[in-house]
Amino acid sequence: MPTPPCPFCHLPPERIAGGNALGLIVRDAYPVSPGHTLIIPRRHVGSFFEITPDERAALLALLDEAREGLARSHQPAAWNIGINDGPAAGQTVPHLHIHLIPRYAGDVEDPRGGVRWVVAGKARYW
Repeated sequence: MPTPPCPFCHLPPERIAGGNALGLIVRDAYPVSPGHTLIIPRRHVGSFFEITPDERAALLALLDEAREGLARSHQPAAWNIGINDGPAAGQTVPHLHIHLIPRYAGDVEDPRGGVRWVVAGKARYW
């Protein structure tokens, strides 16, 4: 069975919100909050640990750029930043993507634990 084409290697232009020589700022197709954005490398690579130092610097610069734009346009109270790196971590698209998720006061009943909730039974440590 042939591997389906990578959705991040063939993005429609309306999803792209910015970029630089090595990466793109992309609106998430299934946002968990208003403004949910992805930062992806232009090169097809699956893991954060496989990118070059130049790609890492370029992606982090785009993360800053995306945050600045969302801070102006959406005025969130906080942020979650995350990477699902590998299928066991929940990665469903095998192309590295950094989630920038704006958070808003009252968007969930109790936000404590943040990204720790990826393993729900371990999240509540307090």
